[in-house]
Amino acid sequence: MSETTVPPKVQTAPETKVRPERPHLYKVILLNDDYTPREFVVTVLMGIFRMTEAEALGVMLTAHRRGACVVAVFTREVAEMKAQQGTEAGQRKGYPLAFTTERED
Repeated sequence: MSETTVPPKVQTAPETKVRPERPHLYKVILLNDDYTPREFVVTVLMGIFRMTEAEALGVMLTAHRRGACVVAVFTREVAEMKAQQGTEAGQRKGYPLAFTTERED
């Protein structure tokens, strides 16, 4: 007779599903200044942030009244790029228009 050996059962650890972590989000903030014309700010918001004229006007007025306003929320790279584009648009025209980014909590 031939004996067949049965391999011992190996217990494996249950598979753990690893979820990729969501990227941190960053706010793009419009800073108010007393020199950049309102119409120019609205134009920049419409062009770079794809806002309607009404949305851009609302953001501009909020920044004017409060000193700053959150324009949009993006991943870090996109937020930094949009803030840089907005600030550079103002610089090209000789205005102190400034956008900054801040990590969202």
